[in-house]
Amino acid sequence: MKIKAGKAVVAAMMVLSAGFIITVIAGAKGPDPVPAGEKDGYPTAASWALPETVSFAGEAMPLENFDTRESLDRELNATAYRHGSTLLTIKRAGRHFPEIEKILKENGIPDDFKYLACAESDLSNAISPAGATGFWQIMEGTGKEYGMIINKEVDERYSLEKSTLFACRYFKRAYQRYGSWTMAAASYNNGMTGLDEQVGIQKETNYYDLLLNEETARYLFRIAALKLIIAEPGKYGFVLAEKDIYKPVPFTEVKVDTSVTSFEQFSRHFDTNYKLLKLLNPWLRKPFLTNTTGTEYYIRVPEKGSRVSADL
Repeated sequence: MKIKAGKAVVAAMMVLSAGFIITVIAGAKGPDPVPAGEKDGYPTAASWALPETVSFAGEAMPLENFDTRESLDRELNATAYRHGSTLLTIKRAGRHFPEIEKILKENGIPDDFKYLACAESDLSNAISPAGATGFWQIMEGTGKEYGMIINKEVDERYSLEKSTLFACRYFKRAYQRYGSWTMAAASYNNGMTGLDEQVGIQKETNYYDLLLNEETARYLFRIAALKLIIAEPGKYGFVLAEKDIYKPVPFTEVKVDTSVTSFEQFSRHFDTNYKLLKLLNPWLRKPFLTNTTGTEYYIRVPEKGSRVSADL
C-alpha cells in the first residue's frame, strides 16, 4: 500500500514481533477545507451545513443544543454520502409517496410520517433478519394483532396500502399515549414498552432529553435527514432530472371473493402478465389463491400501456 505523506515527516517505523509494520506519520499540517469534489487528483468530502431550524410533524428540534445538532449532523452527512441507497429512495419516492401521503392525510397523521417508511425500508418490500417485513417493517405477530391477514397465500405486510393503514393505526395509538408525534415516531422503532421503560427510569418525556439505545437515538435524526434531502436533493449533491424519478403505475382494482386457480391465467384475462400482476400485488405470495372463506380482496391490474409510461 503506497501512502503519500505530502509534507509530513515519517517519524518512526517499528516492526512488531508478529510481523506487522506500523508507520507513524507526524508533523503534517492539515489541508485547508475544500468543497466536495477533487483536490490534487484526490476525492474530497465536505460537511453539509445544517439548516437553522428543522421540525418533525410540526414539532421543532432543539438545534440550540449541541447534542441535538451533532446528532442531526451525523445523520445528514451519513445519509447524503450513502449515495446509492439514498438516490434510489429519492427515485422511489416519486412512485410511492402519493399513495402514502393520501392515506396519512385521510387518517389524520402528519405528512412527515412518510419519511419513516424511507428510514425503515428505503421504500422497498425489505425483510429484516428478525423477520420484519415490508415498507413499514412489520413483525408477523404485531401485524396480526392489528388485524392484518398474514398466511402462506396472503401477507398484507407487502401491501403498501394495508401496511400504511397499519402504521396509521399505530401512530394514532402512540400519539394518544405520549401527546407528541416525535415520541410516537420513536416508539415505532423502540416499541411503546421499551420507550415507557426509559421514560420511567429517566423521568423525561421529551425525546431529545432521553438517553436511548443507539438505533432509537438516531432514528428521528435519520428521518429528519431524509426529509431534508428528499425535499431538496440538489442541495445535497443529488442530481436528478424529472425523467429519473419513478412514476406511479396506473392501475384498476378487481374485486375477488372466490378462489383463483392460476394468477398467470388471471393476468392474461386482463391483458397483462404474471410478472406485472405480482409487481402490483406483492402481498399475493402464491401463484394461486384458495380463499375458502370468501374474503374480499382487491387485486390491482395495470392499465393498458402503463408498463411503457411508467418505465418499469
